[in-house]
Amino acid sequence: MTIIQRALKNLWTRDSSILLGGFFVTIILIIYIWWPLAEEYFAYVDWNGAWWRYMDWLLLSIFGFMSITIITRANLKTDLLIVFVGICGGLAIESWGTQTNLWHYYTAERPPLWIIPAWPIASLSIDRITRALNFLTTKITTPALDLLSKSSAGEEHEGTTLNMSKGKTFVPFVFKIFYWITFASFLSLMLVFVAPTFDKSFTWRSLGLCVLLILTPTDHRFALLTFIAGSGLGYYLELWGTTRECWTYYTYQMPPMFAVLAHGMAAVAFWRAGLVLKTLWGRFSFSKNLQASAEQEPSA
Repeated sequence: MTIIQRALKNLWTRDSSILLGGFFVTIILIIYIWWPLAEEYFAYVDWNGAWWRYMDWLLLSIFGFMSITIITRANLKTDLLIVFVGICGGLAIESWGTQTNLWHYYTAERPPLWIIPAWPIASLSIDRITRALNFLTTKITTPALDLLSKSSAGEEHEGTTLNMSKGKTFVPFVFKIFYWITFASFLSLMLVFVAPTFDKSFTWRSLGLCVLLILTPTDHRFALLTFIAGSGLGYYLELWGTTRECWTYYTYQMPPMFAVLAHGMAAVAFWRAGLVLKTLWGRFSFSKNLQASAEQEPSA
């Protein structure tokens, strides 16, 4: 078995085919249900001439990248939760933005339902990117800590144990520093961007949720990596949407920095929501098991 075959075997799971099939079915359904929008796009293509010049290669590149990432080590047990949170979260975000006129779509829908499936698909892709970043950062930092541990093991000095302890706590400390700098900067940018909608209750709820999530981190490292992954993918999504005038922000920027970073914040919010749902489901299952055990006990 070649290296490529081994890599494909590790990345392609039993659920990858199911997830990829569901992805393409969703795309087909969107095109079928909203066919007039697709027909309007295809009308611009000169199929008798150099049709490739009219193709949206940025969209196709984003589409291809997300197709590859979502099938990587797919697991329906966890991915279905990501999809559910992505749909609910995406609907809430799109409702907030379009109802407060922070942005609007060319179809004038508030919000358009055809954009909602993009949120869970992007959430799956961000999950894979975050896991890859987590793997890479662990791979980089672990050898350094191992080297410190080995060098300390060969020395008989009273401070060796203390040095090892400092080495193990240094990496988390760095992530915490970058976490607070990053999210404090985002919150400042958010306050400036949404200022025109301070008279809307929807905006205050969104601000309150962001502040709550930022001030109560469960894992500084993973939250920061999720934010980076979401912002990275969000840049290309926003670049496509704003330059094609699919949606337009009130600032008319293509795209505004806040919109890019907001994808990172949304990714963190979705991840945290998934953790809460997992905890609630675990407690519900535990109580059901206890109830079932009590019912099976013979009465005295």
